[in-house]
Amino acid sequence: MKEPFSDLLKESSIFKNRAALSPNFIPEHLLFRDKQIDSIVKVLTPSLKGDKGRNLFIYGKTGTGKTSCMRYVLDKVKNISTVRAKISYINCRLHNSRYRVLNKILSDHLPAYAKHGYGTVDIYGKIINWIEEDTKILVVVLDEIDMVTDLDDLIYTLTRANNDMKSGGIVIAGICNNISFKDKLDPRSLSSLYEAELVFPPYNSNELSEILKQRAELGFKKDVIEPQAINLAAAISAKDSGDARLALKMLSNAGELAEEKGEKKITIEDVRDASKNAEEEIAYELVSTLPEHQRLIVYAIAMLTIQGSRYKKLVQGEDTYLFSGEVYDKYVAIINSLKKDPKSSRWYRKYITDLEMQGLVATYESGKGIRGHTKLIKLLYPPAKIRNTIEKGLFNESEAEVKTT
Repeated sequence: MKEPFSDLLKESSIFKNRAALSPNFIPEHLLFRDKQIDSIVKVLTPSLKGDKGRNLFIYGKTGTGKTSCMRYVLDKVKNISTVRAKISYINCRLHNSRYRVLNKILSDHLPAYAKHGYGTVDIYGKIINWIEEDTKILVVVLDEIDMVTDLDDLIYTLTRANNDMKSGGIVIAGICNNISFKDKLDPRSLSSLYEAELVFPPYNSNELSEILKQRAELGFKKDVIEPQAINLAAAISAKDSGDARLALKMLSNAGELAEEKGEKKITIEDVRDASKNAEEEIAYELVSTLPEHQRLIVYAIAMLTIQGSRYKKLVQGEDTYLFSGEVYDKYVAIINSLKKDPKSSRWYRKYITDLEMQGLVATYESGKGIRGHTKLIKLLYPPAKIRNTIEKGLFNESEAEVKTT
């Protein structure tokens, strides 16, 4: 009888270091991002020297290297003994409220107090006292800052803290997919921001190809992957979004497929097969962590796409194009059924822009043959899978909320 787990425990014929193919892996040199890294360093240098510098906001689509560049800079900073600033890196998908962000700062720097269950006011006071005691500069890196539910309160608290302190200061470095996220902020919060902005462009096909070659050398055994397979993965990713995360996912999946089939090399066919699932996996990960109202808008689009638009002329082949107003009405109906308040049409339009930036939907301005001027919306992923993903997450959360109230 074959020993259990024997296949799992034997050495891989394909992979040398799987972690090197993860989007979270930071190589010694980040390709094609020298300019962006230099810009981050330039803005943060005064704060790292102990002066109260400018806030920084970094924008760009998913997979453009925003987080990698920031983490790369922070890793380098750790090795510089003369740095006078204290740093908190916070993933706002996990710490998605003002209280959780402040408690994470407390946990990073005053862990003895972090588990005492202090309220927001007490946590804020302890952080202020800690900064003032020796004129510290605290750099708070907020990755995916737009995930914070009470973002306006958080920004106001962190920026106005500088007025409450007699010495030292707080500097914010925010990372976000959506360049318009500041539209959500109240004028009182905006007025206290003194920020530099940095936009990351998508990678092109040649850049993605070089990035994949770099990671393939680290992640796969020698001569395991065909050069044409790397180029194909880069071309597919560049065509869709310039998303390095998608390209790496595709390459990793292709390696797993080759290994499952007992092959010694990763071929173009493996990449083609891997591409069918990699993009969807990333999309579903993204959908499952969207803010509630954006998820419900995507859910409305998925439901209407499945049911079919009431405007037959907008259905061509397998593609269904929806009127923006039709989607908004469906969103309002869904959220009313959950006994919650819908966002205004103005916020809805901003959310559609956000979703398009993240590559979940495409929008088109109506042309000839349609009365009036409106926006048409198309879902870019299989609607049934999107619907199921959202139903598993969102409605389970809603049931949990009901049980705990």
